Amino acid sequence: MNHRNAFIRRPVLPSGFLIVIAVFLLLAAIEQGPFALEGEASPGVKPVRADPDISKGIDLMYERQFNDAEDLFKRFIAERPNEPSGYFYLAMVSWSRLAAGFWSPNMVKAFEKRIDLAIEVAQTQIDNNRVDIYDFFYLGGALGYKGRFELMKGNWISSFFLAKDAVDSLKICIKMDPDNKDVLFGIGTFDYYTARFSGVKKFLTYLLLHEGNKEEGLKKLTIASREALYSASEAQSMLLHIYLFFEGEFPKALELAVPLAGRYTQNPRFKVLEGVAYVRLGMDRQTQETVSELRRRGAKAPNKEEAAIWNRQALYLESIHDLFQGHCHQARATLQKILDQPDPETDPAMIAWPLMKIGMSYDLENNRDMAVRYYKQVLDMKNGAGAQVLAEQFQEKPPAKEDAFLGY
Repeated sequence: MNHRNAFIRRPVLPSGFLIVIAVFLLLAAIEQGPFALEGEASPGVKPVRADPDISKGIDLMYERQFNDAEDLFKRFIAERPNEPSGYFYLAMVSWSRLAAGFWSPNMVKAFEKRIDLAIEVAQTQIDNNRVDIYDFFYLGGALGYKGRFELMKGNWISSFFLAKDAVDSLKICIKMDPDNKDVLFGIGTFDYYTARFSGVKKFLTYLLLHEGNKEEGLKKLTIASREALYSASEAQSMLLHIYLFFEGEFPKALELAVPLAGRYTQNPRFKVLEGVAYVRLGMDRQTQETVSELRRRGAKAPNKEEAAIWNRQALYLESIHDLFQGHCHQARATLQKILDQPDPETDPAMIAWPLMKIGMSYDLENNRDMAVRYYKQVLDMKNGAGAQVLAEQFQEKPPAKEDAFLGY
């Protein structure tokens, strides 16, 4: 791969805890943008039903069947070239690839081009008075995603103004249809994470949008997880991450992880998160059963590459268990097994993240020099698969003994 793009090599990210907020907002929200407000119903609005093609495409993305999802949304666009939804979800295929660790310059360029086209098509529909409820919805979503991308590059001001434009679009959407539960996913995510902002970021949020509220955010996300047309699974995933890595509500995390792992059987990530919930609950037998299940799925995989992906995830979960148990030497040995079988083409995340975990293991042993050496190695990678986010944070300040991100 050609990795001359400097941003891909080492993105410029906000420092401290805010970078963790940034990465979760970036990795989440496959279905729509991050903001909306309450409103009054417009007369004559008909109930909206989920489009089966869109729902199928979203499931394909969750199953990591990116090529199939891309083909589906390209056909969707060919059949309905004036509708913004197909363009938006095609951009989300690119974003899903990025979230899975495929941070090549071509992937980034594809996302940027596709999200801009989604904005253009939605705006054209609105300008030509051919608009329906979801045109404002997808315009707000695309603007929100572009804002998230600007945030990851450290462009806070442009990110906030894009967020304001997203709010304006989604205000109209929710005014036209107050029962739109997909919008609740966006505003719930926004409410929860911006409630954690401080200083100038909190001021800008309040000035340009409105003040975040953690409890309201969780409430909205819960409703979306049960009732949204397109974003129910993503709301469940968001809540799972919040309860597992921010709130320490491990029983709630487990309640979300089990059905997600059961539904998306071709994606090992949810099964690993189920295992992390068992680790945090001290359920060692169930943790080992999850490791065994990951290996069983690897044995049933249709090819060697996919089998290796499942087996790496089994090792990765074992290392997480060892880190929380304080068995740092054993964790490093397990992580080295992953690094001894790298596959940068189909599983790039399982290079950067094991290196990250080794660095954390040394920090847990108060070996700061070795820890920083591994964090720097991650930061110097051409494709850090998102691990640079934590590497920058822990390079400045080591993780605590029970840091939740030992399990990420």
